[in-house]
Amino acid sequence: MLELDKNTFEAEVLQAEGYVVVDFYGDGCVPCAALMPHVHAMGDTYGDKIKFTALNTTKARRLAISQKIMGLPVVAVYKDGEKIEEKVKDDATKEAVEEMIKKYYEMV
Repeated sequence: MLELDKNTFEAEVLQAEGYVVVDFYGDGCVPCAALMPHVHAMGDTYGDKIKFTALNTTKARRLAISQKIMGLPVVAVYKDGEKIEEKVKDDATKEAVEEMIKKYYEMV
């Protein structure tokens, strides 16, 4: 899991080729903390074909807003720099996120 910040996000996500998963989380976000170990585990499982990254939105608020991240947690899939799907708040369950990731993993 590659930890991003506002200086590395563009190069690692927006300029990346292929699929990139971004786990947007914030300091003090309990659902984010609960989901994170599962997303890390998915990175171990699916990381051979999909790049897994995480961004702390508490330290990158403008960037989060520019990516239309208005609530947390958010797990988003980007392809060739474009956000193509995301799971937000109550929809960001371990099962829903894994289902979303599997769909793109099978396309690679």
